[in-house]
Amino acid sequence: MVGEKLPESYLNYMGTKPEIEGKPLLLEFWATWCPPCRQSIPHLNEIYAKYKDRGLVVVGVTEETDAVIRKFRKEVPMDYSVATDTGGRLSEKMGINGIPHAFLVNKSGEIVWDGHPMQLTDEDIEKILE
Repeated sequence: MVGEKLPESYLNYMGTKPEIEGKPLLLEFWATWCPPCRQSIPHLNEIYAKYKDRGLVVVGVTEETDAVIRKFRKEVPMDYSVATDTGGRLSEKMGINGIPHAFLVNKSGEIVWDGHPMQLTDEDIEKILE
């Protein structure tokens, strides 16, 4: 997907939908039952805290229900936006076959990086903030 435009999506956001148009975006696919996903959440919280003031939007996308997500977030704080991909339409469009899986999207909506969120570096993120 690197080099392609982020596909249009119809995500259902928990809380306020963030403005992602024209903004640098870190989009991560995850699930509450996935141990590696749980391990990456503190890392994503740190990334969000470090870069949100420079415009970075972080969205965690899951196919789980709002009730499951709400309960999980009481135990595991997620400081960034969370959305539900009902029916897995976006994950299918993006070829997700394992989670966690993250994408960095530049301000033009082009995917510039994808992989495991724990492999994200400050260098990778700096590139989309410019």
